[in-house]
Amino acid sequence: MHIKDTFPELYQIRRRPLSIEGVRARLTNKRGREFWQSLEELAATEEFEELLHREFPQHASEWDEGTDRRTFLKLMGASLALAGLAGCSYQPPETIVPYVRQPEGIVPGKPLFFATAMPWTGGAAPLLVRSNMGRPTKVEGNDLHPASQGAADVFSQASILGLYDPDRSETIINRGEVRTYTAFLGEISTALEAQKTKQGAGLRFLTETVTSPTLAAQLRDILRNFPGARWYQWEPAGGNNASLGVRQSVGDFATSIYNFAAADRVLALDSNLLECGPGSLRYARDFASRRRPADGDPREISRLYVVETTPTNTGFFADNRLAVKPSEFEGIVRAVAAGVGAGGAGTSPGGPAAEFVNAVVADLKAHAGASLVVAGDEQPPIIHALAHQMNAALEGVGKTVSFVEPLEENPTDQLNELRTLLGEIDAGAVEILVVVGGNPVHTTPADLKLDEARMKKVPLTVHLGLYEDETSELSQWHIPETHFLEAWGDTRAFDGTVTIIQPLITPLYSGKSAHELLAAFTDQPDRKGYDILRQYWLTQGRASLMSAGASNAAGTPSAASVGAASTGGTQGGTTNGVAATGGATTGATAGGGQASSARAAGAGTLTAGATQAGAATSSAASATPEFEMAWRKALNDGFVSNTARKPKNVSVSANAATSGAASAGTQAGVAGVAPVTGVAPAPLANGGAGAFEIVFRTDPSIYDGRFANNGWLQELPKPLTKLTWDNVAIVSPATAERLGVGDTPDGAVAWDSPKRVNRITAKGGELRVELLRLTFKGRRVDNAPVFILPGQPDDVVTVHFGYGRKRSGRVGGNEHDKSVRGFDAYALRTSDAMWSGAGLGVEKTGEDYPLASTQIHFQMEGRDIVRAGTFAEWTHDPELAPESERKRPPEAAGETRTPPEGDTLYPPYDYSEHEDEGLRGYKWGMAIDVSTCVGCNACVVACQAENNIAVVGKEQVARSREMHWIRVDAYFRGAVERPDGVYFMPVPCMHCENAPCEGVCPVHATVHSAEGINEMVYNRCVGTRYCSNNCPYKVRRFNFLLYQDWETPSYKLMRNPEVSVRSRGVMEKCTYCIQRIEYAKIEAEKQGRKVRDGEIVTACQQTCPTEAIVFGDLNDPTSRVAKLQAQKRNYGLLADLNTRPRTTYLASVRNPNEALPAGKEGKA
Repeated sequence: MHIKDTFPELYQIRRRPLSIEGVRARLTNKRGREFWQSLEELAATEEFEELLHREFPQHASEWDEGTDRRTFLKLMGASLALAGLAGCSYQPPETIVPYVRQPEGIVPGKPLFFATAMPWTGGAAPLLVRSNMGRPTKVEGNDLHPASQGAADVFSQASILGLYDPDRSETIINRGEVRTYTAFLGEISTALEAQKTKQGAGLRFLTETVTSPTLAAQLRDILRNFPGARWYQWEPAGGNNASLGVRQSVGDFATSIYNFAAADRVLALDSNLLECGPGSLRYARDFASRRRPADGDPREISRLYVVETTPTNTGFFADNRLAVKPSEFEGIVRAVAAGVGAGGAGTSPGGPAAEFVNAVVADLKAHAGASLVVAGDEQPPIIHALAHQMNAALEGVGKTVSFVEPLEENPTDQLNELRTLLGEIDAGAVEILVVVGGNPVHTTPADLKLDEARMKKVPLTVHLGLYEDETSELSQWHIPETHFLEAWGDTRAFDGTVTIIQPLITPLYSGKSAHELLAAFTDQPDRKGYDILRQYWLTQGRASLMSAGASNAAGTPSAASVGAASTGGTQGGTTNGVAATGGATTGATAGGGQASSARAAGAGTLTAGATQAGAATSSAASATPEFEMAWRKALNDGFVSNTARKPKNVSVSANAATSGAASAGTQAGVAGVAPVTGVAPAPLANGGAGAFEIVFRTDPSIYDGRFANNGWLQELPKPLTKLTWDNVAIVSPATAERLGVGDTPDGAVAWDSPKRVNRITAKGGELRVELLRLTFKGRRVDNAPVFILPGQPDDVVTVHFGYGRKRSGRVGGNEHDKSVRGFDAYALRTSDAMWSGAGLGVEKTGEDYPLASTQIHFQMEGRDIVRAGTFAEWTHDPELAPESERKRPPEAAGETRTPPEGDTLYPPYDYSEHEDEGLRGYKWGMAIDVSTCVGCNACVVACQAENNIAVVGKEQVARSREMHWIRVDAYFRGAVERPDGVYFMPVPCMHCENAPCEGVCPVHATVHSAEGINEMVYNRCVGTRYCSNNCPYKVRRFNFLLYQDWETPSYKLMRNPEVSVRSRGVMEKCTYCIQRIEYAKIEAEKQGRKVRDGEIVTACQQTCPTEAIVFGDLNDPTSRVAKLQAQKRNYGLLADLNTRPRTTYLASVRNPNEALPAGKEGKA
């Protein structure tokens, strides 16, 4: 019998709903600036208070009940294992087999690094991948590449899990049966013979956006051989609107490149430029370089204005933000354009928007030549055209923005292409449809759906994909696609720099790359990817490659690519990505020395599992020594230097935004490419008072649905809502009140209703929300959970697509076993409302739904967490001390602002060098700059990949059992309806000098090292959890169950061999990546020296796009971390507890316009 049955009164909690009026009242009665994490915190419901006061949430340590056999077995096969079966089965004898001939370049225990790239929508993510004994185990950004400078985003970091996903497609399927590739080639050969007499009139290729020079050359060759064939492109999200907007502005296709390092004032128009997009890594780094106030430096930091239709990281990071309805958006943009002298006359908006517009216009004009206007990809071409006109009027062209040749190999109007393709299918003109990547059956608009009926009209359909998804299910032939870490290829980064994709491992499932599939439509169907790639660069791309090989500027961005170099520099010096991850050397310079040799060892001659497929059979056609040298350099660096797109000499049309349509264009020189006609639909008309509007966005975690089966991304808390495993219908607090969500049928407040907004259960913080029925243009979704998000425009509902997949996998869900996750927003998306639309109907269903949100987990109750102020306040008081510390003398509160090290009964530990004891005198510490953290979550996934952190599943997250070693807390500021912003704070272990966790452990499993690290001894831990209870920062994670999957063979290859895999009953936490520390110390010891500053880069630090995290030796006064911790705005989190944390924070400094409300408030 459970204790709740014996003492039921302990578990009876009076349910009190979330009251928006109560939230408003609490904020109104507060003095000073209020920071809060969630509406539940402000409402202070009894459920929330109970959750805060419990050591562990109710039911946290109970064994799960009700898991049926099917669910159990399903989870056992993925990364969500609940229990290990190894101890219940007989283990066969295993034989250790030594190397007979050890592969060249392989040293047991020593990783190698290989430069490659992840193909990405509208560009590439340049990467440096760690290989342990031939197994790719960790992804980092390529520190030599101008597009990333060593940073990486969440999708790149999680790609390792995608490589080893056991749900990947393994076999060739033809009409439901397993077949061979030879059989496929036979049928394709027969079909192509029939097409020759028609010049390929029935042949169609459908690809995603192509930025690969080699792939585009292959398609053009096929179209030349089959003049009647056509090549179409489709992606549900990307830069298509931006391309059309540039064409509307300058009369031709081009790509706009922004230089944030030169911008004093930035206006973002519904652009989440700091978190997503092909150039977001470089843009975020350049922008952050202008946001670091330093002691003794009086230069003003830059200012960011944002106008947006739904909350984003960039919007909440802005100094001044305006949230508007989609129907109001163009009017406000035109008003700003008119104010700065672009775009003709505009109508001045009323209310707060008028004040915002006037202030922005005055500020932009005052900084002409150093102002920048950026439009988001989701906005129609007219908005992009207005943005370019404003940049021209503000004298920014050539300074803060430049135009280069198109990044895409075949820039087109993709929506029009899709409409043309479907029309041809309906007319019976398509006889062979080849879908190269993507999942168009799922991602096409609801009124232009490539559905089962259309697929059946095509006599022969072929699909190349990583998974057996919705498209493969309806295709006659499904060919497994190789992961980018298994294949050869090339692509372009956001500035056009050609980036080489090279494999690190032989294909796990005998898949085919896009290059190899397209070879089946030529007279050489058996060509390998390496041969195809090398042949292209040996012939068509030879001039570019040779010119790059003759240059010594490898890794230096051209002026055309970024306008000007970032002032931020590369984090951790030139060893970033090599020495920091346990590479072949430490302290070596980039591009030279042993670090370059480590790269070169993997460039062109991959060994021990990282085999260059096809390299041995490559044709030696006229490969001169100069070509070989240039080729190997490109493979070593990961890109071909000096290949950024060339600048275009264009002029922005003064009436482009009033012309109403772009000039018609064609693809010159490319036979069979669909012509470009028209532009995106006109802006939506105002739906009038009382009408709901809908906004569509890609999901921050799984993007357009392609990462739905990735457990790391599914469990990654979304930056603003902190939701995991689901998508929701986001509404504002006022809209929730208007809808009456949570009310009883008669309109009264349901005090004990189980169907109300954001009700917290006692089961660890699970949210119970009501389901809505959304109706748009005659289409309906009946299962959209509602979620209240402060800052959302009133009467606007935002939905993220990518969920509701019918065939995704064991993690993402499948329709056949009723495990579909979330709802399908594509079912509401139409071709005339791709990103927003008016006329949305919203109804309550009367049903509720559980959500797993981490926003209310691990709260530090009643503490002054965030220290923030304006730039003006920082110049007056660089410490930015909060009001509570300023007005009360320390002795009155029994505390000090920064406790001196002598305030203890114990003598201070001496971290100086002791040669007689073999100690080198290191004192490790970390500094986190809240001013530059944009909450992108890259550090969370990087830590998970580096430290073998398990996925626990939605139910476990709802019980506060997530295992992430670092979390990114989001603190709102200001009014509920219109918050002034959000402050993002990464919270790892503080590694306290006076660690509260150490003294309470009865078995000494958590100890203090001689270098100041709070270490975990896993073998000693008996799971008392006293340490977690005594940690004021709530950063320790306990393995309530055996979350690690020890059964799936592919996952065994994925894990970092330098980090222990934890079992059930063990506590774990951040270790400052101690494996990297030890590796660097060993290398330094062999050379008879100390570790240099920048040689050790933690996983979270290495991936951070804005360099917000810095790690190093506090004993070295010249180290970067020591200099940062010496700044006046540095402070310790909860320092009044005298824990003396080694991880400290730099107070956030923003630069709001003093003419607007956010600039008139006091500091916190």
